[in-house]
Amino acid sequence: MTVTVNGLDELKSLAGSELGTSDWIDITQDRINGFADATDDHQWIHTDPGRAAAGPFGAPIAHGYLTLSLFIPLFTGLLDVQGVTTKVNYGLNKVRFPAPVPVGSRIRLVARLAEVDVVAGGLQITVDGTVEIEGGTKPAAVLQSLSRFYA
Repeated sequence: MTVTVNGLDELKSLAGSELGTSDWIDITQDRINGFADATDDHQWIHTDPGRAAAGPFGAPIAHGYLTLSLFIPLFTGLLDVQGVTTKVNYGLNKVRFPAPVPVGSRIRLVARLAEVDVVAGGLQITVDGTVEIEGGTKPAAVLQSLSRFYA
């Protein structure tokens, strides 16, 4: 379920709150291949199903940075900030990839709005996120993301 806030004051009031769990996103070979094309990262562990089947994970796996890039659509399904002029990704404090994401998996985000800080003209939020793999015992990614919202 999406949390919707209108303006910076409402966003500020969410500091420390759980944002919930996103919908699932499918990790298909087509998605992996598209990411490989966009980034020029065609390592066989991602793009060669035959060779990857004999590799350490038994199937192709998503690029770690593909999993990370899906944070944005997963996150926007959890928090909708309206009444602002600009929303920007400001960066990351930390990221880890504890488990590979095999082709055919589904992932989702569990997120918490850890901090809300005032910056010139707006607010910066720090989100603690865990990207889960359906049926997995370890997360695909654990991260702390920074975004800025301007009035």
